[in-house]
Amino acid sequence: MTRQRADARGNRAQLVRAARDVFAEAGTDAPLDRVAKRAGIGNATMYRHFPRRRDLLAAVYAEEVEHLRAEGEALLTHDDPDAALFTWLSSFLDHVRDKRDLALSITDDPGEREELFGHWHGVMTATAAALAARTDLAEDVEPLDLLVLTTGIALSGADGPRTERLLRVITRGSAG
Repeated sequence: MTRQRADARGNRAQLVRAARDVFAEAGTDAPLDRVAKRAGIGNATMYRHFPRRRDLLAAVYAEEVEHLRAEGEALLTHDDPDAALFTWLSSFLDHVRDKRDLALSITDDPGEREELFGHWHGVMTATAAALAARTDLAEDVEPLDLLVLTTGIALSGADGPRTERLLRVITRGSAG
């Protein structure tokens, strides 16, 4: 496997950052020319890195998953394991709510979707498991349960205070 030149890695990173911003502003159907322009990179360079729209969408989503994983890893050193888990589940909830359209737009190929999302799902489950293992919940709740319940809250449309109460029910067993 050949290593990518530093300028190529930089161009790729610029394109992903620009795509994240453009997709957040204008949706995942935004013209890719707009992404290239925002990145300050020519269309040909963009298409060398991302031959298909779904490749760019997947790169943006993968970066979002990596941010969540890194946040979880950093929270493993938090003095209060329950607060760390609550903080990460709040971030996961925001991710599910805010990145759902991005995730759904990546591909319509069931095999490709299963492979991509299987990996990302594994990352999120492992992160939740590491954080939950430090709490009293580890004996009673599986990490996947935490993710499923948090996803349900994210998709429910609950307002901020209710979302927080529901997350407290998950992490403490009560809203108090």
